[in-house]
Amino acid sequence: MDAEMVAKVRSFNRTVTQRVGALDDAYLSRGRPLGQARLLWEISDGPSELRRLRSRLDLDSGYLSRLVAGLQKEGLVAVETDPDDARVRTARLTPAGRAERAELDRLSDELAETMIQPLNVSQRERLVAAMAEVEQLLVASMVDVRVTDPRHPDAQLCMSSYYADLATRFDGGFDPTVTRPAEDDAITLLVARLHEEPVGCGALKVIPSEHCADVKRMWVSPTVRGLGLGRRLLTELETHARGLGVRTLRLETNHTLVEAIGLYRAAGFVEVEAFNDEPYAHHWFAKTLD
Repeated sequence: MDAEMVAKVRSFNRTVTQRVGALDDAYLSRGRPLGQARLLWEISDGPSELRRLRSRLDLDSGYLSRLVAGLQKEGLVAVETDPDDARVRTARLTPAGRAERAELDRLSDELAETMIQPLNVSQRERLVAAMAEVEQLLVASMVDVRVTDPRHPDAQLCMSSYYADLATRFDGGFDPTVTRPAEDDAITLLVARLHEEPVGCGALKVIPSEHCADVKRMWVSPTVRGLGLGRRLLTELETHARGLGVRTLRLETNHTLVEAIGLYRAAGFVEVEAFNDEPYAHHWFAKTLD
């Protein structure tokens, strides 16, 4: 990694933590650190599962417990055990907690205004646009992609979401029992997760006799589209294929998936004659690996 880039990232982090008041032990002068304030904001009016809060905020379970205990002591949060599953603990805001969150929202708005108020109009627009881009790139950097058993619940969720997506986009809908099968022991399935929630997938089905592999089940959740995740999944599938000695990557797609077609062409795939009888396909692509 480039040392100068690392140094600039660290400098940016120092500036941001100071400017937003993350160094104060009483964030926004409310008598609690930023971690507790952020947790209070994340807890919904209804029950919020503590394990989901931990995943969403990337917190250690012990640290989360201490933050919650502090909010309980202040009377801002009530913690309960799920009546249907004793292993699941939930937190909800008390009336005092809702009032405190409203005050935090007001003070946070004031803090945001102090960041942009000293700037002229052009500088404000540049800062806000830069912040939006930085946020998008930071979210992209938090996505984790790893090989997952196709039988894992996260993999199954991705598949069902993939099928549902195609059903709304394809002319005439989509029937998973009609399409060519991909889920078997020969596939390598990648699942992308953001805060431990599955947000994308892609599969590689190797055909040893032909020294090739088919890219299958490429799906990206609408919640993370625009982060370059589709390209990342495709690149990682290509890396796996190279490691398996694959010489050619192939894939087929429907004409309605114009974004996917653009992605494949940008990644070096070229359109070829049909190599299978996939009923939902209109375009077939291949890429020769070096």
